[in-house]
Amino acid sequence: MKGGVKVGIINVTGYAGVELARLLRHHPEAELVAVTGRSAVGQKLGEVFPHLADMDLTVEAELTDSVDLAFSALPQVASAPVVAPLVRDGLRVVDISADFRLKDASEYEVWYKAAHPAPDLLEEAVYGLTELNRRELPSARLVANPGCFPTGALLALAPLAHHDLIQGDVIFDCKSGVSGAGRGLSLFTHYSEVNENVQAYGLEGHRHLPEIIQELRKVNPRLGARVTFVPHLVPMTRGILSTCYVWPKDGALGPADKAQARVRELYQEFFRGEPFVKVVPAPPQTKHTWGNNDCLLYPVFERRTGRLVVISCLDNLVKGAAGQAIQNMNLMFGLPETAGLDHLAVYP
Repeated sequence: MKGGVKVGIINVTGYAGVELARLLRHHPEAELVAVTGRSAVGQKLGEVFPHLADMDLTVEAELTDSVDLAFSALPQVASAPVVAPLVRDGLRVVDISADFRLKDASEYEVWYKAAHPAPDLLEEAVYGLTELNRRELPSARLVANPGCFPTGALLALAPLAHHDLIQGDVIFDCKSGVSGAGRGLSLFTHYSEVNENVQAYGLEGHRHLPEIIQELRKVNPRLGARVTFVPHLVPMTRGILSTCYVWPKDGALGPADKAQARVRELYQEFFRGEPFVKVVPAPPQTKHTWGNNDCLLYPVFERRTGRLVVISCLDNLVKGAAGQAIQNMNLMFGLPETAGLDHLAVYP
């Protein structure tokens, strides 16, 4: 039996919850000791997910064992009423839902159609995009794990926003696998609807949009760019590929014939030392991140138009959810940041 940090997962039966269990199975300094899941109470974890059969855990209605940290993998709106009492009782929590990401309770109500039950905790919650908020994590009681789309989008543009190189509009064109919609049944993710089909959605405004804008403006409060975000559902299980279109400020990258080298240098310097963000030499594909915690970035200067195009690629269930949550836990407890996460992608 491992020692170290004892953790529990609230709602292990969702995609993010079961991915947490998979990754924690081989974490060298954390032990999963308790799991909950309303649809499977009383069942052994291995009965629900046979690939986790060697983890001798029973799915409970509530966390019963003493834990040092809880991961909440409940959906948005359902998570906050469960998480808030735990935090107030002194338990540290990483919330994978959207319930503590937005700092403005009225903004949350607009996008999630519900009044926030714990607005006092919104300001305290640390937005857990590790690469941008690392210094705040060791002392955090509550971490709001970023959304999968915002993780790729924000890492793609953080270097440009930080150096104040963006002008005009920003466009995020993002393609996501079906697991991003969760494990619940719906016509939207029905096999016959998704197979051999690509569809845009959230055109009237996706709930991840205010999160992207909020955090871009935290990187650069002077940022005035208008942001357009259009997600698409594609017929694959995992992965997000984001194509980000940006107009750099005039002359910011120097002569056009040197701009490509300059922008790559800028990205490499910004993410120097980051174990999970990699500026790659060729356009990445979703399978290059399948099952691991990497975000791959490929910035390109388009000489014909003067536009920057940044490709961002990640696994929505790992860097976009469970892996990022464990990365945050590692820093909260003074563990090596890569502990339990140093895996290569499964390819092809």
